[in-house]
Amino acid sequence: MSKLPVVNDYMTKTLYIFSPSDNIHTAAKTLMDKHFSGAPVVDEAGNLVGVLSKKDCLKVVYVASYHQDWGGRVDEYMSREVCTIKSGTDIIAAADLFVESSYRRFPVLENGRMIGQISRQDILRALYDQWPGQGES
Repeated sequence: MSKLPVVNDYMTKTLYIFSPSDNIHTAAKTLMDKHFSGAPVVDEAGNLVGVLSKKDCLKVVYVASYHQDWGGRVDEYMSREVCTIKSGTDIIAAADLFVESSYRRFPVLENGRMIGQISRQDILRALYDQWPGQGES
C-alpha cells in the first residue's frame, strides 16, 4: 500500500479569517452569506486566538433577543479553546479526530503557525480517494 496522504494534501489553504476586533454582526453575516460553518480568528501577529462558528453567532442573536443589544466584537463571542491538527497528520489519524469529536473543522498548524483548515468534507474526500472504485456499480 502506498503512503497515506496527510492533512496538508487536502486542507483548504485559502481561508476567510476574522480579527478579534471585527464587528460581530459583520462576521455573523459573512458566515451566513458565504455558507461557512465557522472561521478562524487571528490576531495582528498572525497567531490563532480563536474560532468563530455559527453556533457562537447564535449566542449573539439569543442575547440580542433578550437585551435588544446587537453590539459587540468577535472576541466577545468566539471560542477560545481551539483544537488544532498538524499539517503532517495522516488522513486516518485525522479521520479519527473527527469521529471522536463534534468539530466540523480543525485549523491546521505547521511549526506553531496556522497554514490552513481541514474539514470533515476534506477528510471524506481524502478517504474516498484512497479506495477508488468504491460506490461504482
